[in-house]
Parts: sequence; structure tokens; C-alpha cells
Amino acid sequence: MTVSRRRVRAITRKELHEYRRNAAVVLAMAILPLVFLIQPLIQVFTLPPSAATALRHEHALLYMLAVPVLVPAVLAAYAVVGERLQGTLEPVIATPISREELLLGKALAAFIPSIAVAYGVFALFVAIVEIFAQPVVASAFIRGPELLAQLLFTPPLAAWSIWVGIAVSARASDPRTAGQLALLLSLPTVAITTLVAFGVVPATLPTALVLGAVLLLLDLLGWRAASAVVDRERLVTDAT
Repeated sequence: MTVSRRRVRAITRKELHEYRRNAAVVLAMAILPLVFLIQPLIQVFTLPPSAATALRHEHALLYMLAVPVLVPAVLAAYAVVGERLQGTLEPVIATPISREELLLGKALAAFIPSIAVAYGVFALFVAIVEIFAQPVVASAFIRGPELLAQLLFTPPLAAWSIWVGIAVSARASDPRTAGQLALLLSLPTVAITTLVAFGVVPATLPTALVLGAVLLLLDLLGWRAASAVVDRERLVTDAT
């Protein structure tokens, strides 16, 4: 089926407008990243320069990969159930828009701000460390492989959380319940990134390749699962 970019953009713009109007969604986008900034910043500013050598054997910076997991889960969890409660879902699915266009539009609306927040918070963290931390600590904490991991793993992690959030949203009847369940289902991914960050799972190239392949597979399965749940007839039946 041909996907209309114009229709996808229209859905994306509408969803972004709804996010801006929802105070709970905006608040969650602001608070969640700040929570995950606290632990690395405390470690950076309390670590003495003499301990910088030991820090080189850790990968604490990967702890911040939790941001692109949790933020999009909150946004995507509002995508369907929020529109259903507002009474705007039925008119949208009554239009000639296809399921793929609806799904892509909603996914992009969650993906764009999530990626912006994740990269923005990470850039802010790096800038704070480089400017205010002890030089020897900053050089031990911020290294090329961790920076590359943040750049490469942020999009697929966000995509996986979005598919989970949309699937939950399509079956939920309350936005808060949907948000909580989406966050709960995202926790295993956060647990894996945290285990890598603290050295429980070795941060090696084979590990990165395996996790990357698993993420791509999960994204594909997530797309299929969300497509099955976001079915126009089912949504019409649920809305009525």
C-alpha cells in the first residue's frame, strides 16, 4: 500500500500539537531526563582525581541510554487512548487515511521530540562535565565508544519504546494507566543498559553487535505488533 507523506505529516503535526496542550506529557518529558542526569553528575563531581583511572574501566555514561527508552514510552502511551478520550479518534479513522499512515504519523510524533530530548540532555551533560569537572575525571568519563553508543543506540531504543507505548495505548482506557504500563514494559530495556553501564554485562564490540541486532529485531516485531493492534475496525469498535 502506498503511504502518503502528506497524510503522515498531518497526523504528526496534530499529535505534536496535542502533546503541547497536555501538561502531564510535557512534565514527564521534563522530569524523566533530569532524574537520569542526577546519578552521573553526582559521580562526576564527587569522584576525586585519583580515582579517575578506575573510572576508565567503567561505562557509567551508558546509564543515560535510559532517557530514550522512557521518554518515548510516555509520549506513545498517550497516542491512542488520549485521542479516544477527547472524542477525536473516530473522526480521524473515518477519513481515508490508512492504518500504516496513522501508525507512522503517531510514531513520528513521539520519535521526534524523544530524540531531541535524549540528544539534548546528553549534550548538556557532556558540556557540564567538560566545563566544570576535573579535567582528568572528564577525560576518563567521556570517551569515544560511549559517545558513539549514545548516538547509535538512541534511535532504535526510542523506536522500540514507541511501538510498545502505541500498542499499550490502543488497548488501554485511561492515559495514566497506559503510561504506567508502557513504562513498566520498558524497564527490562533500561535494566540491560544499566547492567552494561555498571560492568555486569561486558561493554565489548560483540556485545554491542548482539544488542544492536536484537534491538533491530525488536523494532521489527514492535512495528508488526503495533500494526496488528492499531486496526481501524477495532479502534472504531472500541471508540463506540
